[in-house]
Amino acid sequence: LLRFWPLTAFRFPTFGRRALGLAAMAATALLLTADGASQTRSSIHPYLQVEQVLTADFNTGDVLTYTGVGGGVTAEVSTRRVQATIAYDYQHRISWNDRLKDNDVHTGLAAVHVDAVPGVLSLDAGAIAARGHDDIRRPVPALRTVDSPNTAEIYSVYGGPTLNTHVGPVAIGAAYRLGYVYVDDNSVSGGGLPPGTPRVENYHSSTVQNATASVGMAPGPLPFGWTVGGGYVREDADRLKSKFHGEYVRGDVVLPISGTLAATGGVGWEDMKASQQDIVRDSNGFPVLSPRGNLIGDPSKPRLLTYDQSGLIWDVGVIWRPSPRTELQARVGQRYGGTTFVGSLQHRLNRNYVLTASVYDSVSSFGRLLVSDLGGVPTDFRPPQGGISGIGGLNGCVFGSDPKKGGACFDDALQSIDNFNFRNRGANIMFSGEHGPYSFGLGAGYANRRYFAPPDGAFVLHGVTDQSFIVRGELGRRLSRNSGINFDAYAAWYDSGMAGANGSFTTGASANYYRAIWRDRLQANIAAGLYTTHSGDFDSTVGSILFGLRYTF
Repeated sequence: LLRFWPLTAFRFPTFGRRALGLAAMAATALLLTADGASQTRSSIHPYLQVEQVLTADFNTGDVLTYTGVGGGVTAEVSTRRVQATIAYDYQHRISWNDRLKDNDVHTGLAAVHVDAVPGVLSLDAGAIAARGHDDIRRPVPALRTVDSPNTAEIYSVYGGPTLNTHVGPVAIGAAYRLGYVYVDDNSVSGGGLPPGTPRVENYHSSTVQNATASVGMAPGPLPFGWTVGGGYVREDADRLKSKFHGEYVRGDVVLPISGTLAATGGVGWEDMKASQQDIVRDSNGFPVLSPRGNLIGDPSKPRLLTYDQSGLIWDVGVIWRPSPRTELQARVGQRYGGTTFVGSLQHRLNRNYVLTASVYDSVSSFGRLLVSDLGGVPTDFRPPQGGISGIGGLNGCVFGSDPKKGGACFDDALQSIDNFNFRNRGANIMFSGEHGPYSFGLGAGYANRRYFAPPDGAFVLHGVTDQSFIVRGELGRRLSRNSGINFDAYAAWYDSGMAGANGSFTTGASANYYRAIWRDRLQANIAAGLYTTHSGDFDSTVGSILFGLRYTF
């Protein structure tokens, strides 16, 4: 039957940089009140910390140092009705010289699932604070301790109910999600694109609503299973008052061929439109820019239609379940004005290791895609032990403590941040697990975006297709009950697809050793990382060393 994926985020007030902290506190309050009587496992630990960081640019010889003070909270709760993990960290950086700006850094991730009415009604919520490329043409290192004019702070939170019930053999399902995404690209100073380079229209914030519903029946009473469903999504972005709405209705059947193989197919109707304001121009017809270099919307002119697609949609495919540990789905069909291929694989090698893979094809935006990825975060993801990369970092993956739940990667969403819809196609694969004192996660992904922008020279993404390929991994080893070491590494290739813009290639690795002392309340961290970035004439190699102390209450 139809699965309901979280596709939205709850709206923040304009104080975006504090939003993740408020979300974490709200979620913690929810955990403490939702199911206190039947609590089986609870671990909620606020902390304070201080860090001393030294960063060296091996190309320029610049050596920068700063002191970071702050705190955060980690929480893991698993009860009969509540499963949640929250990790949030705040740091105020105090520079030791004028070349590094004093600022605040927020990193965090939260995933909460509540069975409000067991078996019938559930509530899901999640939040993230991370960093990403403001413009893909300006590569940035993934080191949390490095300043870059191309780094934007990203905040998102979503929440909503899901209903699953039955009337006799007929299953009924519905879901609603409400959410918000906010981007702050003001916190890191300096630099910019070369003079005369066209500017990609920045993303600022958007509100998204998504509703789905379905009725259906599994094979049994009939020789085949069937589902009839529909959905509606709407996104309202503040930049150029951009709007997107889409609705669909479709029917699907599943026909068992054998005990392990079934054929599936569906047909329906879909309508999607995206539009935005035209822009203010001077007497010569050139765009007028705001003091920050953004295009200015002109509400007096007719709106510009950026995407309009409606018509018949269909697909056919197979579902293969050779064992309870393995499921493969693959479909081919017609949608978005062309041929589509989608598929998924989940294989549990044993109780310690799981392999997942997917091929996707959709029409999306930065905001809708980010929260879709956020909705895939396991409620038992592994919080970091501290270090250089931080929570979420730049791009990155998170992995579940239970290998059967896999993990989620944000690389496709954080590839770049812009204000337009796009045809989003790609594939990813993840392998994660744990054995004894070891835990690990490996992920790889390819993303391809074809943008929908007005056919006007002011909108530089018209007709542009950008691409990325990323491989990353992490390895953790518990050395004792109160100490351990973590490693992570990644390699990424980006191509903006813009005329005259160079592609970029980045690699990096970091290690973090932690040890708890004094009744496990005081934790010491020592971390080091090395990252390289190459793009045309731009060549950067940056290293960083961190010493930190964390007191947990």
